[in-house]
Amino acid sequence: MTPLRKRRAFLHSVNDSELSLALESSKSGAFMAGIIRILNGIIKYRGTVRKDLVKQFERVRDNPTPTAVFFTCMDSRMLPTRFTQAQVGDMFVLQNSGNIIPHAKMLSIILLQLAFSGGYGYEVSVTTESAALEMAVKRVGIKHVIVCGHSDCKAMNTLYNLHKCPDTFRVDSPMDLWLRRHGFASLQKLTERLQSLTTLSLKFIPENPDLAFEALIDTENKFGVEDKLSQINTLQQLENITSHAVMKEFLSRRQVALHAMWFDIYTGNVFLFSRKKKRFVNIDVDSTEELLAEVYKNFAD
Repeated sequence: MTPLRKRRAFLHSVNDSELSLALESSKSGAFMAGIIRILNGIIKYRGTVRKDLVKQFERVRDNPTPTAVFFTCMDSRMLPTRFTQAQVGDMFVLQNSGNIIPHAKMLSIILLQLAFSGGYGYEVSVTTESAALEMAVKRVGIKHVIVCGHSDCKAMNTLYNLHKCPDTFRVDSPMDLWLRRHGFASLQKLTERLQSLTTLSLKFIPENPDLAFEALIDTENKFGVEDKLSQINTLQQLENITSHAVMKEFLSRRQVALHAMWFDIYTGNVFLFSRKKKRFVNIDVDSTEELLAEVYKNFAD
């Protein structure tokens, strides 16, 4: 058997656990484990779902029609196309640390227009998130913008730790700077929630008052403080989205709807925030009809 065939036979014959054991006995095992697992997965993909995916790619190649843009966390456990059962071309997905869409005022920079446009200045927010909003809503015509947080979010755990232990903040840490700068509003609302002797209805007040809403966070105290922060942070992004100039006209004309979802990684349950009930509602066969009716009433009237 040739060396190439031997390698192919090895990759087809081992499963992940066997591969891990083999790597542990290798000096380079710890370093190579990740990329070997990925390449092995690609080989498995080529022999299983690739053919079907190529057919899907062919169907949407010239006219993809995504209907949503989905902002979520980069946590390796967050697989939005799995729990939404999205297919090729169904939605844009953007993942970052903490499913954060920074407020435009935190990002605005002054760009000087030179001779080409008369030499005046204007403000524009320049981030991946704001660019994704423009691509999805203005250029593609997507009607639904979804922000999805999740339980046991490492970004939210870090943010809360920075709040409780300020001495752990590092000025040379991009992660710490990102979270502290763009998570402050969420921390303020968490403090309001925790200091309330009764179940406090938190107010989210965007620049467009027609889009304001209130939220009751974990009224039954099922979740820890970091998960409460995660839910608040997810809702805060809806307020932040309204600050971006590219979104304002579409929102004022009700041409796009904003949604907050939350995924419990320990139960697999997915929640959608209900403005009517002021809380996250578990999405199941009993709740879906009412949730859809609320979306239609809020955004399609």
